[in-house]
Amino acid sequence: MRILDRYILKSTLSIFITCIFIFLFLYVVIDLLTNLEDLIKLHIHINILAKYYLLNLPFMFIKVAPFACLLSTLYTFAKLNHNNEIIAMRSAGMSVFQISRTLMMLGLLVSLFIFWLNGNIMPPALAQAQRIKVQIEENKKPKEKRQEILTNLCMYGLRNRLFFINKFFTATNTMQGIIILEHDEHQNLIKKVVANKGIYQDGLWKFSQSISYNFDLNGQIANEPLYMEEEIMSIPETPRDFINQKQNIEHMTIRNLDDYIWKLSRSGAVTVIRNLKIDLYQKYASPFTSFIIIILGIPFSLIMRRRATGLSSIGVSIMVGFLYYILDAVSITLGKGGLLPPSIAASLSHIIALSFGIYMIGSIP
Repeated sequence: MRILDRYILKSTLSIFITCIFIFLFLYVVIDLLTNLEDLIKLHIHINILAKYYLLNLPFMFIKVAPFACLLSTLYTFAKLNHNNEIIAMRSAGMSVFQISRTLMMLGLLVSLFIFWLNGNIMPPALAQAQRIKVQIEENKKPKEKRQEILTNLCMYGLRNRLFFINKFFTATNTMQGIIILEHDEHQNLIKKVVANKGIYQDGLWKFSQSISYNFDLNGQIANEPLYMEEEIMSIPETPRDFINQKQNIEHMTIRNLDDYIWKLSRSGAVTVIRNLKIDLYQKYASPFTSFIIIILGIPFSLIMRRRATGLSSIGVSIMVGFLYYILDAVSITLGKGGLLPPSIAASLSHIIALSFGIYMIGSIP
């Protein structure tokens, strides 16, 4: 590694590590102060609190790392530019890509590390932290039964059945908009049940206004659909099984989410599957935000000349980060609305930002 590369890397790493430390420290302190009164009343042990915040650190690192990369890039290059060191490098015949390649490699390494964290460490850690939080909240309100409505609930149950429920009311153990697909051992559809409402009483599921379809080996309806105003369904799953099946995407690894989508692919729930595919592709694309945002920040840092480097870096970081995440939110919304394919929706902001950043770097004289 050249002396110049080590010089740039040392300056960038010091700012990056400082930003990460400050952001994580502020997160812990603010969260502690916000819940301090409840924690004192419940006598939460210090070991439980330490475990909870340690489990949340990978998630917080993933969230703040792109902004730390952007801020360290802008500050380092703006400072070099402020001291006329960029002019000296350019006078020596170095291109902008040669000057910034160390930062690009740093961004790529950070992105690969985040990809590993996001795929292996963060989901189980976040799920365990959520369980600790739920236990604390249950101690806070032990006799209060939380009323919750789960929407677009999908579950792969026993007897090779696939459930799709539009709404599930946890307080009354009632579900609406029910579709049940039953398959044989070769995953061929043999039965479909559509019901308007279902309620769990006395250990049994009672369906209202249900229609049952039987299918032959060719996937055709074997006989006339059977309509019943009320029907007792032989379903071994309890309401707790359906509640526990409500998946939190952030708690799922890439493999878990991919398997979950495959199981739901036979349900015909097009909207749910499309949204889950966007979440899956985001797990591949979002870790590389740190690399892309460095590419995007390099030309802005070189534009800042003899201004106050610290304040300029913070201001430009906020502006660039805000515009980038707005673009990402818009593309995700368009994808979940069916206007963009899932793969494009998850990567459109990355493609536009990367293209714009490379163009800006190439256009610098």
